[in-house]
Amino acid sequence: MAERRRRRLSHAAIHLTAALGLLVVAATALAAYRYSGYLTVAIVPGILLLATSHALLAREIRRHEVIERALHDTNRELESFSYSVSHDLRAPLRSIDGFSQAIVEDAGPALDEESRGHLDRIRTATRRMGQLIDDLLTLSKVTRAEMKHERVDLSDIAAQIVADLKRLGPGRLVDVTIAPGLTAAGDPQLVRLAMQNLIDNAWKFTGRRPHATIDVGSTKDEDGTSAFYVRDNGAGYDPNFAAKLFGPFQRLHPLAEFPGTGIGLATVKRIVHRHGGHVWAEGQIDGGACFYFTLN
Repeated sequence: MAERRRRRLSHAAIHLTAALGLLVVAATALAAYRYSGYLTVAIVPGILLLATSHALLAREIRRHEVIERALHDTNRELESFSYSVSHDLRAPLRSIDGFSQAIVEDAGPALDEESRGHLDRIRTATRRMGQLIDDLLTLSKVTRAEMKHERVDLSDIAAQIVADLKRLGPGRLVDVTIAPGLTAAGDPQLVRLAMQNLIDNAWKFTGRRPHATIDVGSTKDEDGTSAFYVRDNGAGYDPNFAAKLFGPFQRLHPLAEFPGTGIGLATVKRIVHRHGGHVWAEGQIDGGACFYFTLN
């Protein structure tokens, strides 16, 4: 938010300085017909203002070039990391899970209860590690994926996601409200992935509510920009740790209470930032949570 505000102020200063310079030059041209003796004095401030505007613009361009180079280097590192994860980590995990299963099948009757429990924990840990790798790869692909800009119907996407969740959990009593006509410009696949993570979280963290509610709608942010939200009456979170919500591997609830890898909200943040938007949250412990995002 601070960086976004800084960019707005910088751009405003550049445009204001250029506008003042143009006004001075225009006024000079008009006055030249009447007061030619003051022409030189009037032109100098206009030229100085235009030069200042040019210098500010050049500095901003150089800054963006530095950021673009850093992003390019980061993307190359992510590509290397993705290759390493997919090839170097998956193979040993498959071996651990496979041999553990083989021991259970071949020597199961001879194993005592404690030994079988150890093997079950090994297999559970390898499956969790596999899911974590999958989520990390998804996070990496979000950063590198080629963007498409189309009109996206968020209401329809939300309805499809909720329908899938209801099929998977037919016993859940969840009152879902989706505002009609929620549309935005963005990449359909990435926007769907962001909505999937947000609605999945709302569904998961309302799992202990006898009557859960989830609302999907729109509002305005502090700048008057259209913002979308996913609100629930679930477990919520401690607002003192709100800054950790969107970081990879950050969990504010014990794994035993709510499963997950801690990658979902980090994925949402990257998707929103790739669209030039921002994401934030409000919530209280045991008081539900609301996640907002914009797509510029």
